[in-house]
Amino acid sequence: MPDVVLPCLDEAAALPWVLSRMPQGFRAIVADNGSTDGSPAIAAAFGATVVHAEPRGFGAAAHAGLTAATADVVCFMDADGSFDPRQLPRVAAPIAAGSHDLLLGRRRPTRRAAWPAHARLGNAAVAWRLRRTTGMVVHDLGPMRAARREALLALALTDRRFGYPLEMLVRAAEAGWRIGEVDVDYAPRATGSRSKVTGTVRGTLRAVRDMSRVLAS
Repeated sequence: MPDVVLPCLDEAAALPWVLSRMPQGFRAIVADNGSTDGSPAIAAAFGATVVHAEPRGFGAAAHAGLTAATADVVCFMDADGSFDPRQLPRVAAPIAAGSHDLLLGRRRPTRRAAWPAHARLGNAAVAWRLRRTTGMVVHDLGPMRAARREALLALALTDRRFGYPLEMLVRAAEAGWRIGEVDVDYAPRATGSRSKVTGTVRGTLRAVRDMSRVLAS
């Protein structure tokens, strides 16, 4: 069954809900990126495998989780409570069945507040550039996603900041992967948790900057 990589930075408020809803057979790997709120201890108490990722950066955490994974299929998901882990089979099943090489969860907000306008516009702009650059039909960068572990490692991803998810898509397209999307719910994150990207205009601009560098490389 799949491993689930959850990049984590101060997600103590969300982890109990997230980890308690992990589907049976899915192993949670919490890749902690320097939390100071006790997130690693909470994750361990809920049975997750905890790995510590350095330096600070989303890509560093995501890649540390990937290298710690042992399952054939690996999923990625934000740890802030915005995604329901019970929907992970939607992205994992097509990979296990062999119909796709990379499956993205296309976010469908359950409430308007779940996806601020500045973050939605930033995502749309990057997705548009991605379609123009690669010809890939993708509408969302899909923080919930799944692929095979060995194939992901073979992509040799180098970005360790916010460009990591986009670099994965670009390299996968270059390698001729079959890439698809499936709808997943996107809810407001847990109370007391704030997204490092969509929570502020500054965070969104920083992510767009990192992603633009990937597209320009």
